[in-house]
Amino acid sequence: MGNMKIKAKVKGDVVGVKVLAKHDMLTYDQAKAKGKEANFITHITAKVGDKIVYDVSTSQFWSKNPQFKFKFKKDGFKDGDKIAITWTDLSGKTVTEDKKIKGL
Repeated sequence: MGNMKIKAKVKGDVVGVKVLAKHDMLTYDQAKAKGKEANFITHITAKVGDKIVYDVSTSQFWSKNPQFKFKFKKDGFKDGDKIAITWTDLSGKTVTEDKKIKGL
């Protein structure tokens, strides 16, 4: 089992992506109460090939195991292309996973 569940599907000329990122998302307050270091996802990037289709900075205010979704135009992508999602957390850990886009 990976660190993410990714679903990517074409509808019309748009690719819809849903992601579940497995992460404790320990806020500063939670970490202090548990005697641990704060750690949460701080940045997420999605690429198809070398084209960035989603790029966002995040904060400690997302819940544990955050789910998020986004859309982008399917322009220029072809059958068999995969979307690669990368997240980085406060500790510097980086995780990348990919999934074939259905319906291209």
